[in-house]
Amino acid sequence: MGHTSAVLLTVATFVHRIDPVLLDCAGIKLWYYGLAYALGFIGIYLWLRRARHGLGLSLEEVYDLCILFATGALIGGRGFEIVVYELPYYAEHPGQLLSYWHGGMASHGVLLGAVVGLWLFCKLRRRRFFRIADGIVIPSIFFLALGRIGNFINGQIYGRVTTVWWAVRFPGEEVFRHPVTLYESLKNLAIIPILFLVGRKYPVGQGVLLGHFVFWYGFLRLFADHFREYGTKVLGIGTGQYFNLFMAAFGIALILWRSRACPHPRGTEPEAETLLAAPRDAAADSDAPGLDTQPRLLLRKLCFVFLLALSLTIPSSWTQGVLKKLRDSKPASDQLQAPASPAANSSERGPVPQSGPASAPKAHQPP
Repeated sequence: MGHTSAVLLTVATFVHRIDPVLLDCAGIKLWYYGLAYALGFIGIYLWLRRARHGLGLSLEEVYDLCILFATGALIGGRGFEIVVYELPYYAEHPGQLLSYWHGGMASHGVLLGAVVGLWLFCKLRRRRFFRIADGIVIPSIFFLALGRIGNFINGQIYGRVTTVWWAVRFPGEEVFRHPVTLYESLKNLAIIPILFLVGRKYPVGQGVLLGHFVFWYGFLRLFADHFREYGTKVLGIGTGQYFNLFMAAFGIALILWRSRACPHPRGTEPEAETLLAAPRDAAADSDAPGLDTQPRLLLRKLCFVFLLALSLTIPSSWTQGVLKKLRDSKPASDQLQAPASPAANSSERGPVPQSGPASAPKAHQPP
């Protein structure tokens, strides 16, 4: 049996040699990890543009919502990473707080920041929070799925040592491990049909869809993160699992609250809309002539494009890992003078990936 497992491991396993750099032009690097964010934001925009009539949004409001959502996600992910996981490092290097191009994003913070951006939009535009939140949960979970694929391309956030045939040997590792980021990406994609099923019973605007989004994300991640190798634990449990448990509990509470507060099955709620409401008519679905040339709309488009471009410069969810890769890839006389933080070996992400084929700026090598 052991010999059979060894043979399967040799034949079927994957050695990670993916180059995380999407494009290197004149010293400016664009990363696949950042591309995941950019594609996620674009997906949210396309979804909202299609569903805007059902949500009662104008095209300008679609851009406003996308801008505030993306800004909140980027600030929240960055702030959560700094405060929760890498505070010792940034306490020593406060000048790098805004250095997105050095990496450093946390998924729980991305979620929290996106919610804050959503709330701010509803406050400024006087929109019902639960109506807009319900309308954006499906593209949001797709956005999170793309982010985990970006983590995998970087060779980050890997799991425990295993002999399963789909195991992956990540850069700097001599053993094969669970590809937990792919587990989490598949988990996020699996939530999409669940939300569609819930949306058939509870229309947009009641907040039940949002509750299911929060619950299923946290609950299923408890199982996906079971295979993850956490660097820090509290009472024998990985630190990130506490956030997952909180999200699952909060999601249940939100479902119960909104189900009782708005007990309207589909078809009885006056303002009920489907997730992708059809345009009222052909004229309503098309933009007015010359709308793209209006200064206010043009300014919003430029802001959104800027956020997409900024996203492309984010190399990874780790900060110390990126700095170490840069140090290892430079001559000794040109290395970054940034000593490793104690958090480098204690973050919930587990061990920092060592320099390897996927981290050094070498030509892409096929797996």
